[in-house]
Amino acid sequence: MPLALCTTSHSPLMGRNQPAADVVARVETALGSARAFARAFDPELVIIFGPDHYNGFFYDMMPPFCIGAAATSVGDYGLPPGPLPVDGDAARLLARAVLDAGVDVAQSERMHVDHGFCQPLQLLFGAIDAVPVVPVFINCVAEPLGPAGRARRLGAAVGRAATAWDRRVLLVGSGGLSHDPPVPRLAEAPPEVAAGLIAGRNPTPEARAARESRVMAAAATFAEGTSGLAPLNPDWDTEFLQIVSSGELERVDAWTNEWCVEQAGHSSHEVRTWIAAYAALAAQGPYTVETSFYEAIPEWIAGFGITTARRENT
Repeated sequence: MPLALCTTSHSPLMGRNQPAADVVARVETALGSARAFARAFDPELVIIFGPDHYNGFFYDMMPPFCIGAAATSVGDYGLPPGPLPVDGDAARLLARAVLDAGVDVAQSERMHVDHGFCQPLQLLFGAIDAVPVVPVFINCVAEPLGPAGRARRLGAAVGRAATAWDRRVLLVGSGGLSHDPPVPRLAEAPPEVAAGLIAGRNPTPEARAARESRVMAAAATFAEGTSGLAPLNPDWDTEFLQIVSSGELERVDAWTNEWCVEQAGHSSHEVRTWIAAYAALAAQGPYTVETSFYEAIPEWIAGFGITTARRENT
């Protein structure tokens, strides 16, 4: 059955720290096009590649990749908490297929996911439980990170497996583009913060609220231009969008992690979710990008992009 794709940036600041009305309108128009694309494709399964922000995955055991056979939303930033409708059988088949393809991947029977997975599902489908899913976690934050090319090989293995299934599969990539939000790093963290990075699951409501307030405050200073966070890089974002549009995904194999940080901030590594999704689509053959949107939005600390694509002549 044919595959199709939708990739989108996410930001927990959407609806909380709004940019100008015309910017919001342009984003909503692009999201409306993506929703229409997904609705017309009518997926029987969504495979979503997403990151985590120390809400579900921690240094007590941090895999580079993990496929969830069951998953629960932690409900951060006002998103709905509770279970996702994961197709466990499909997830387990996918994990075996990826391992058989020579890509090391973990499998979870109790994955916890945050806004990196849940916000795109809500934006595209109106709810986090509207369509069966298989969540594929890609570590994009916790150093050390492998090379970006490994995400491409993961995606290719996922795409080859999904192509063989007799069902319509929508591939979703969630993350990026250039951005450097205030996510702590273990090497620089004071002891109390490091403890949370190692084993910080299930924080108290007060602790979660305090963390989210700090992000809101950081976004306000970033939008004012008084922040120490790395600036957005529309040139880097535009080049990345050209890479995925052209299908020349092997170009990312030459990237170094240090170069990505220098050019586009520590969380630019989230484009690995897009790389994996596009590599999965490319496993079925040449593809066409049908819609592509981009806007640099300081209020959301995001080079914000949305694309849709499908195999050529389908």
